[in-house]
Order: sequence, then structure tokens, then C-alpha cells
Amino acid sequence: MKTSHKLLGASVLLAVLVLALPYCASVFAALFPELERPLYTQDSFASLLLQHCMLAGASSLVAVVVGTALGVAVTHAGGLQFKPVVESMVAIGQAIPPVAVLALSVPVVGFGEVPALIALSLYGLLPVVQGTIGGLQTVPGAQLYAASALGLSPRQALAYVEI
Repeated sequence: MKTSHKLLGASVLLAVLVLALPYCASVFAALFPELERPLYTQDSFASLLLQHCMLAGASSLVAVVVGTALGVAVTHAGGLQFKPVVESMVAIGQAIPPVAVLALSVPVVGFGEVPALIALSLYGLLPVVQGTIGGLQTVPGAQLYAASALGLSPRQALAYVEI
């Protein structure tokens, strides 16, 4: 089965579950008779799914923007000396479990989406920074030399050749 068919099937199944969940209270009550309220009824499942997707998307966006900027900064002349420090810091961010980051950030920023956004963004920095550094370091020197010979500024070479 092709990957696109699997993705389509999983998406359809998720949509069916999201739409059918409010009507499944009796099924859950039969499956879990010891629970007083086996189904979460404060918010709709669709609303919770949308909130989850928005949080995951926002944290991914933050990780990509910050991680790419850090990767670009430490692979060029002014930031080469900071490369070990940046790599160590993002590795620490990956090593600390997101739950611990949540526990540390809640007293500072309070409850809500912000601590989760911080935790997920920190957790996503390492692969983005490593990928950016790896990609920029594999650009052949001949191409960079050619860009310089053509009169491209360092910013233009970054935009047109390296990226």
C-alpha cells in the first residue's frame, strides 16, 4: 500500500473518530463501568485536536526559525567560535524532558500554552540546528568561490548558493 493511501486512510479514520466521539458515550460507559465519567465532555474532541495541531505547528515554526538562524550564525565567520556553545546548548535542550521544562517554566510564565510552546520548541531545536549546520557545511568550496568571483556579497551567496 502506498504511503499516500495510508495517510489518507489514517486521516479519514481520525475524522470519523473526531465526529463520532460525542455519540460514543454509551460505548465508553460499557467499556469502563468503574469510571464515573469515562468520556471527557468539557471540550469537543475536534476543538482539542485543533488546539493540539496549532500548538504543534507553532512550536515547530519557532524551532525552525530559531534553529535555522542559529545554524546560519555559527557556520559563518562571525559566529564560528560560538558553534560548540550553541551545539551544547541545544543538546541540553534535547536532553531535558519536556515535562521538566514545563515544570520549570510554569512558575515564570504561568499555566497555558506558553510553557508547552517553550518546551516543545526547545525539544525541536537540536535536529534543526544540526541539519542546518550539516547542510551549510556540505556546500562545496568551489561554489562559494564562484559566488565570490561573480561579485555576490556574503548575504547574496548565503541566499542564492548556500541555502
